[in-house]
Amino acid sequence: MKLAGNTVLVTGGATGIGLAIAERFLNAGSTVIICGRRSDKLNEAKEKHPALHTIVCDVAQESDRIALLEQVTAEFPQLNVLVNNAGIQRRVNPVEVQEEWAQTQQELVINVEAPIHLCHLFIPHLRKQDRAAIVNVTSGLAFTPAAFAPVYCATKAALHSYTMSLRFLLSKTSVEVLEIVPPAVNTDLGGPGLHTFGAPLQDFADAVMQRLDNGELEVGYGSSEERRKASREENDAFAAQMNARMLGS
Repeated sequence: MKLAGNTVLVTGGATGIGLAIAERFLNAGSTVIICGRRSDKLNEAKEKHPALHTIVCDVAQESDRIALLEQVTAEFPQLNVLVNNAGIQRRVNPVEVQEEWAQTQQELVINVEAPIHLCHLFIPHLRKQDRAAIVNVTSGLAFTPAAFAPVYCATKAALHSYTMSLRFLLSKTSVEVLEIVPPAVNTDLGGPGLHTFGAPLQDFADAVMQRLDNGELEVGYGSSEERRKASREENDAFAAQMNARMLGS
């Protein structure tokens, strides 16, 4: 997938990894639409990059996802790239903490239901384009789950699996299916200050987007690149060590 010459929709594109992806498409000369739940963050992104197009959309709502398809394809009929980036991470131990199911359900909806539904909604349109792509943003934790965020890890593993299947199903069409596998990146995912130890956002985005531009279909960075290439035994051992450290055992 080339970064230039596209019309791109990035979900969760107002901040963090989503905005960094949008910026690189924009700098390459593509038309870029970003969507998100918070109009203030969308406005901040547009102030920084006036060429961005913004849409307020809560991907957790089925009606919003359908409306997003209708609006984007009507206003930008040349749309040929969908980037499923929107996601949330909740650090909850379900063994020790009992909470309303709706909170867990929201994490499942935003991280799994929404990107899969958006793929299904947009595929008929994307298949009409001469060249198109779906880019799903997963996580290194899809390969080595961390006990501090069990639901998040499960959702990213599910999206990774779905992405692999979808790539096969669309292999004879004009639609490429790509996956970005981030490590911990210095963003506000999960809450401010939780990922300050992570990879610098701009370095991460430069590296993975360049590799997608060079034709790779699945790309990680740093530790997530190691995890996606590791054997099952290596990943199991890494996960056990990581969780032991986090649990203080």
